[in-house]
Amino acid sequence: MTPVVVLVGAPGAGKTTVAHRLADRLGTTVRDTDVDVERTTGASVQDLFVEHGEAHFRELEAVAVATALQEHGGVLALGGGAVLHRGTQQLLREQRVVFLDVSLSAAAQRVGLGTNRAAAPRERPRDDEGAAGRAPPGLRGPRHVHRGHRRPQRRRRRRPHPPADPGERHPMTVRIRVETSAPYDVLVGSGVSDQLASLVGDDVRRVAIVHPTVLRERAARLRSTLLREQATRALDVHLLEVPDGEAAKNAEVLQYCWDVLGRTGFTRSDVVVGFGGGATTDLAGFVAASWLRGVRFVNVSTTVLGMVDAAVGGKTGINTASGKNLVGAFHEPVGVLCDLDLLVDLPSAELRSGLAEVVKCGFIADPSILELIEGVGTGAVLDPTSAILAELVAKGIRVKAQTVAGDLRETGGGAGPWAAKGAGGGAGDDDSIGREALNYGHTLGHAIEREERYTVRHGEAISVGMVYVAELAHRHGLIDADLVQRHRDVLSSLSLPTTWAGAFSPLLAAMRLDKKTRGDQLRFVVLEDLGRTTILAGPDEETLRDSFAALAAPSSSPDAAR
Repeated sequence: MTPVVVLVGAPGAGKTTVAHRLADRLGTTVRDTDVDVERTTGASVQDLFVEHGEAHFRELEAVAVATALQEHGGVLALGGGAVLHRGTQQLLREQRVVFLDVSLSAAAQRVGLGTNRAAAPRERPRDDEGAAGRAPPGLRGPRHVHRGHRRPQRRRRRRPHPPADPGERHPMTVRIRVETSAPYDVLVGSGVSDQLASLVGDDVRRVAIVHPTVLRERAARLRSTLLREQATRALDVHLLEVPDGEAAKNAEVLQYCWDVLGRTGFTRSDVVVGFGGGATTDLAGFVAASWLRGVRFVNVSTTVLGMVDAAVGGKTGINTASGKNLVGAFHEPVGVLCDLDLLVDLPSAELRSGLAEVVKCGFIADPSILELIEGVGTGAVLDPTSAILAELVAKGIRVKAQTVAGDLRETGGGAGPWAAKGAGGGAGDDDSIGREALNYGHTLGHAIEREERYTVRHGEAISVGMVYVAELAHRHGLIDADLVQRHRDVLSSLSLPTTWAGAFSPLLAAMRLDKKTRGDQLRFVVLEDLGRTTILAGPDEETLRDSFAALAAPSSSPDAAR
């Protein structure tokens, strides 16, 4: 949703009056960012400007503008100096902006020279400062708004990918229940992040929103929305900005988060929110699990990878120099919000990376995922606005939800129609492997991430890892060559890697640190059929190396690579 038109101009230009008259003529509504700031803070613009200074007011104003541009579809009036903020200037580039001109004498007659109204720009905004246009000739004030003025055409938000089918868009919100000992819901749909206030609850005094640097502006909007929804009571909402991606998952960043919670007086009745991709929600969950031995937390996932993997299931943790996710805890969220609208700005490489986890769910549990990807063009799968992608995300989450419901702490046994017996070439388990099935492709994948110092995307590493364990399973007579090739075909269709050129020895050393390892014995989750997983324990090193060699020869058959 974007405004029909955004009005900017100096104090006294008549923005508020013009906005209401335009809205009446166009049959739409008005929103004024000065009013938004006052409603959020409980103080007048003049008091904020005088008591806290211009810099503080401009930051509040920038958040209000960013929120309104995202939420309001009518006429939007900005404060006189709003266009001075660089972030606002960037946001206005995508809007239809009209600058209302006014002479100094006219403005002085309307607002007075001694007024404390928020300062305006001392010169007209240039194009590179966010004003997309000036008022057309003859439109210089409220008296020039008339019934004959045509409604401006709304500009469509630019999307990184054209939709596969203009008639197919995101479906209505899907609710997926995670039936653990403390059941919670995962909401999948457009705009569901607006429901954060209902998950936070009414008994909370403080909320900490942990977010990566890249989502700074979106986090500010989320904070503003939460404050507006909870405007009837005092609520402190703190933004904890952390590094992007895996760089956030270390002890130093964890200590920083603890320090903020300590300084702000976080209690057991308060809430931590993880707002971002899988790395951010992993960290935020561990912050919540470790503070006061456990406080409530909510995940608002912003990536496909986070939605189908990290945000659901209660696994939290950080990395160490020895490996990935070696320090952590099982700590379930009180709810998860998967807002599909947030995928529109996701880089295509990140979207594909997340789809690797969806493909994994297809191989270990729900083959309809593979059939859906194979049956439609990749354009629909990779279109962040398509119903196809929304369905794939929901299917992946259902697999995760049903698996963790019966085996939250990865002890084996339990869950889902795809629960499989541990078996295969070594020391197989007697019970179904339960949640451990979700680690399909992760043993080698995590080793690749570690050796590459986390510069490789998680989904890309897992993609290679899945082909590796398919080769391994084939060499132990568990699956046929066609199923190995299907791994390559599906993953390649999404432009995910299926080969790896690095040395095997350091990867083998890293795999020995994997959480599934028992003593010196490596354990791999493998397939014994499509949709059926098992544990392959203690394969010999020659077979391990032979399977890895096949990753460098994608054109040869599994048998030829032996």
